[in-house]
Amino acid sequence: MQRNSETPPQVPFADIARNLKPYAERLHRVACEIIDRGSFIGGAPVKSFEENLAAWLGLSAVCGVGCATSGLTITMKALGIGSGDQVITTANSAMPTPESISLTGAEVVFCDIEGGGFYNIDPTEIEAKISSRTKALLPVHLYGHPCNLERIRKIAQRHGLHLIEDCAQAQGARYRGRYVGTFGEAGVFSFFPSKNLGGFGDGGAVASADRELIAKVRRIANHGRGSHKYLHEVVGTNSRLDTLQAAMLDLLLPDLDAMNAARRRAAARYRERLAGIDDIVLPGEAEHCEPVYHVYVVVVPDREALIEFLGRRGIATGIHYPRALNLQPAYACLEQGEGAFPKAEYACRHMLSLPMFPTIGNDEIDRVCEAVSEFFK
Repeated sequence: MQRNSETPPQVPFADIARNLKPYAERLHRVACEIIDRGSFIGGAPVKSFEENLAAWLGLSAVCGVGCATSGLTITMKALGIGSGDQVITTANSAMPTPESISLTGAEVVFCDIEGGGFYNIDPTEIEAKISSRTKALLPVHLYGHPCNLERIRKIAQRHGLHLIEDCAQAQGARYRGRYVGTFGEAGVFSFFPSKNLGGFGDGGAVASADRELIAKVRRIANHGRGSHKYLHEVVGTNSRLDTLQAAMLDLLLPDLDAMNAARRRAAARYRERLAGIDDIVLPGEAEHCEPVYHVYVVVVPDREALIEFLGRRGIATGIHYPRALNLQPAYACLEQGEGAFPKAEYACRHMLSLPMFPTIGNDEIDRVCEAVSEFFK
């Protein structure tokens, strides 16, 4: 959720137009070629992007989908998850994460987070929540920081559970040298415009080392179609990555690692400039992790006062996310009110996202840090 001052911000929270400026001519050319061709569903551009993304990840197959939410839901359905089952996930994420579980008919089981500058699901909490009905774990690599995949993967293996990675905010993040999305049975990615690999509307992908699973995902995502256009083997849905989106994403994909490196440099500058402020909790970097800073989240005692202070100085901010998922009205049915997940709830009340994007300038970061330092003085 973006927060702006009344006057145009001197430091934007994100600047997609600036990020895309070096690619503008090539993107326009690609778009015009597809428009001239008049083919907008499927085709060679989609196949090319899927193959290139799979190769980049080091996996067997990728299926483009309409968005990450449907990608998660379709993946769970392809794994046979549905009514009567339980799926464990974090209480600190965007609504689409639990929503995707609910859309399968399965029950959402929330867990608290690690805390202390780390905002991903706590593996110890996962172990405590497993029941005879648990069928899958759905960890979220939130804010671009990998979860503790070693522990989570061992838990899944020990209990015979499916492991699906929500990588919507973490394209290109690495755990022990491997990209996230390659540790479970499937990794699901988002190409929403603000993401690290952002598209030009909604879009997503499911990636896996299991070709058969991707074939099932593709079938469900395309109205349950089998070998013939009018032969529907299962009840599916309409969730396809558009041709235009795929072609433009394919153009950006080779530079994703470089764009993520720029985000890490920005995060390092924030860390260096803000490290001496006692009242601010900076994001941690866990051992064996290479985060990609989809957003740069800090925890402060009085978030609203800092938002107002920065806004008056022309600095835009965001909140990701203002309410723990157990406190969303949509999940009141779980009867897990205030205090059920204290670490997630505290973080959601006090987290603030500072400006972060790959083309942010050092002068802009310095201006933010000077203002934050002034506030805490």
